[in-house]
Amino acid sequence: MTGRKHKPGRDAPAVARVRRLLRAAADPAQIPVLRRFFKTGPGEYGEGDVFLGVKVPRIRALLGGLDHLALGDIESLLGSPIHEERMLALLLLVRRFERCRDEAGRRAIHDLYLANTSRVNNWDLVDATAPTLVGAHLEGGRRDILYHLARSPSLWERRIAMVATLRFIRAGDLDDAFAIAGMLLDDPEDLLHKAAGWMLREAGKRDRPALERFLGRHRRRMPRTMLRYAIEKFPEPLRRRYLRGT
Repeated sequence: MTGRKHKPGRDAPAVARVRRLLRAAADPAQIPVLRRFFKTGPGEYGEGDVFLGVKVPRIRALLGGLDHLALGDIESLLGSPIHEERMLALLLLVRRFERCRDEAGRRAIHDLYLANTSRVNNWDLVDATAPTLVGAHLEGGRRDILYHLARSPSLWERRIAMVATLRFIRAGDLDDAFAIAGMLLDDPEDLLHKAAGWMLREAGKRDRPALERFLGRHRRRMPRTMLRYAIEKFPEPLRRRYLRGT
């Protein structure tokens, strides 16, 4: 998706400082591990992604000292080819959104996120952000954007749509989760089967009869991975019945 770009902050060297902080926290020995874990090889979903070797807890530890960054500086980091810089930028957006009490400020963060979904391009980046930067923003309002994202040719926008519903699920509002999972039944991507199955499982924790009604309509069409994830918390005899298709 596209949208208005934010101007870099007056303190443009702040971005260079953030990059130095990340490099100081890096463990180069982690780079090959992260490359394998996030599937960066030719033809894989994370092909070509670049890592410094910084684990997420160390990235989170830096956030408290970076509240001064302008949105333009955060967007500069989000445009980086380096995975950890994008993750830090996204976690800063989540932190700022959660602390913002101004509707216009929250909308600016939400819009920035949707303008840069091409940079939210691995499952960890999506999962750390979509429930807040999309789900929380849409609570109590129109949710058309979820269905637009769910129809996107982008794997990551489709995953954003699915995972954003976690915010609603936690509030006991399950309709969008079931609707979007239904839209993704024929999706070719295993990462979407996992995401939909995860959201269905979370919905089932709150209302198992509702999940069983969904399964009754769709289980014969569901990808096996989606079904396995969805029924993971079922009692074992019931789980086996669904896996046998009886």
